[in-house]
Amino acid sequence: MRFILNVIWLVLCGLWMAIGYVVAGLICCVLIITIPFGVAALRIAGFALWPFGRTTVERRDAGAGSLIGNVIWFVFAGWWLALGHIFTGIALCLTIIGIPLGIANFKLIPISLMPLGREIVPTDRPFATR
Repeated sequence: MRFILNVIWLVLCGLWMAIGYVVAGLICCVLIITIPFGVAALRIAGFALWPFGRTTVERRDAGAGSLIGNVIWFVFAGWWLALGHIFTGIALCLTIIGIPLGIANFKLIPISLMPLGREIVPTDRPFATR
């Protein structure tokens, strides 16, 4: 079932959302000081491309640096990506088949707003719970 949902996701919205994250990541990697943001954006691009069967958990070792970084990310890139998830999620929820995909899109909003201090893990691992 995960594979089918991931393929439908990839066709309907995953590719476009991943491209958005890759563009944000490449822009961040061009500037030397924002390379950590670029790495986070590229990591999330893979998650946005194939999300079913994976989840995000908070990293316990993330400190004040990730909080400050998340504020900077939110101002420059996070809210644009979150708007993309909101609009795509609403469009997917207009059809019955798209409702699970729309809900998955809404679940990606928190990580698009605050990616630092989060880790993407498979859902079948025991440490994948919050």
